[in-house]
Formats: sequence, structure tokens, C-alpha cells
Amino acid sequence: MRDRENQLFAFVDHLRGEERSEGTTQKYLRDVRKFLNWLQQRMLNKNEVSNWKAQLLSDGYAPETVNSMVVALNRFLSFIDRTDCRVRTLRIQRKLFRRQERELTRSEYERLVETAKGTGKERLALLLESIAATGIRVSEVQYLTVEAAKTGRTEISLKGKIRVILLPHKLCRKLLKYARKQKTVSGQIFLTRNGKSMSRKQIWAEMKALCKAAGIAADKVFPHNLRHLFAREFYKICRDVVKLADILGHSSIETTRIYLLSTGEEHVKQLSRLRLIS
Repeated sequence: MRDRENQLFAFVDHLRGEERSEGTTQKYLRDVRKFLNWLQQRMLNKNEVSNWKAQLLSDGYAPETVNSMVVALNRFLSFIDRTDCRVRTLRIQRKLFRRQERELTRSEYERLVETAKGTGKERLALLLESIAATGIRVSEVQYLTVEAAKTGRTEISLKGKIRVILLPHKLCRKLLKYARKQKTVSGQIFLTRNGKSMSRKQIWAEMKALCKAAGIAADKVFPHNLRHLFAREFYKICRDVVKLADILGHSSIETTRIYLLSTGEEHVKQLSRLRLIS
């Protein structure tokens, strides 16, 4: 067991050396630990890895989730020179629709913001608006600084890539007003009472706590859904998926395409507009 822990520590160092984001690194670590806890003292071989993949499906994990866990484990197996144990990911048919019950609508987003304001959660309301208006990841909130608000742009360096995000003028004014109120003259705007960066966990928890008061299902409320909302609203205006991919920091347009899937209900409405039934 000690050897496995040493391998995990070395694996984490390796991922950080590749400049993987901390979120990705921790996810890979969780997935590999899950496999090792399942494996226990049994011999590591390809058959066991295949059995684990099948067990995940049997336990009710979504195919996409299983694949993400297999990818993490395969990377670890390559790192420890056990490529002989690697298994293939599941073949999944390309999705045509998104799950409506998991998607945050614009009206629900606006209700969240108004609820946050109405309950005195000024920081949270502004944070929701900042993510939704720029499409940044929750891990990129740290780049919303006083300096960025003054210039209207921020340079984000993450996952080995650098991209420039432009900030709407109205958002800049609100960010600077909030910063002055908090007596923040430079650096990050969204800070805890102790002057530290807000963690992903804290942002997630504050958003979830807002759901009941706003009357919105908790399954719909998490930071990444604000990013999806931004993508859909931006695409409605510009209709340029390549530009949107650049703004979101996606290496593949296929990733961006997933953000733009319509719901089954929207598709049915589109079919009705064809007027092919007398």
C-alpha cells in the first residue's frame, strides 16, 4: 500500500509538471484512488481494469463519467509503465440533445442573481454575473482583478494556454464599485473575509445554498452551468462557433458544440415548424 501511495504522489507531481490544472490533477487522483480502493490486494492486470470499468456501469455511472475515469486511470497506468493494463473507453453515440432538467435557463439565472441581491449576498450576485457575462471557468475567477476591471480585459493562463478575455463595460463598473466598497485597491476582487482567494468548493457551496430561496432545482445550479449559459447566449448573437471556442479556451470545436446542444423539446418545436404533416 505504501508503494501505491508513493506512486500516487509521484503521479500528482508528474501532472503538475505537465502544467495540468489543479482541478484536473485532483480529479485524476480521485479516480485512480477509487480504482485502487476497489482493487485492494488483488493483482493488477488488464482483466481487473476491465472488470472495474464494467462495475462502474453496473453501479449506475453515466458512460461519459466512466470514460473520464478510464482516461485518468490509463494515464496513471502509463506513468507506472503498465500500459499492458490499459483498456479502451466506451464507444458512445454522439449526443444530439442536452438534458433539459440539468440546464440552467436565462430566467432561472436572473432569478438567482435577484435572490442573491435580495438576501444581501452582494459578492455572490456579482460573482454569478461575472461568470455568466464572460464565460470564464470557476478556476479562472482569480483573474478578475482590479487591474483587469480598469483595463476591461484580463489575460488567463491555464492548462498551458494563454487567452485574453474582454470584460463588458457595465461589469467593469460594477467590479470596481464593489472593490472600492471592500477597500481592495489592487489584485483579486473576489476574496474571503480573510483576504484569501475564494475556492471552487466555497463558490459551489454558496451557489447551492441559494437554490431553495430562488426556487430552482439544485441539480441545475453549479458554476459550469453559467459557462454553458454564456456559450448559448453568445452563439445566439454571433453564430460563430470558432470564435466562441477561442473565447471559452477550447482546443476542439467539438467540445464547444456540446455546449450548444438543444433540448429535445426545442428539437420537437423545430420539427413542427417544418409543416410536413397535413
